[in-house]
Amino acid sequence: MTDVKTQIDDTVKANDVVLYMKGTKEMPQCGFSSRVAGVLNYMGVDYTDVNVLADDEVRQGIKDYSDWPTVPQLYVKGEFVGGCDIITEMTLSGELDTLFDDSGVGYNKEAADKIREANA
Repeated sequence: MTDVKTQIDDTVKANDVVLYMKGTKEMPQCGFSSRVAGVLNYMGVDYTDVNVLADDEVRQGIKDYSDWPTVPQLYVKGEFVGGCDIITEMTLSGELDTLFDDSGVGYNKEAADKIREANA
């Protein structure tokens, strides 16, 4: 498991935004992963996706790494942000915009506003 932890740690630290998910950003394999990937895709965030279904060790390893029991898991600048419910809440409250702004992560502010308008 140490090799997997090192692999995850390297991935999380080498990329500004990483989404561990079921499936890929182009083809999510579960509703929760689809929701988070959909938000990031719509907002134009440049992120790395890691398909946990492709490797059982990574699938369990990411849960151990974050001490969070579910996937998807979003990391920004090496820090665990949360799963689907947390990302949804942060998107609707504007907290995700603030996190991206504070972290220097590029995104489409108009798209973020449209998500909030559509869910108001």
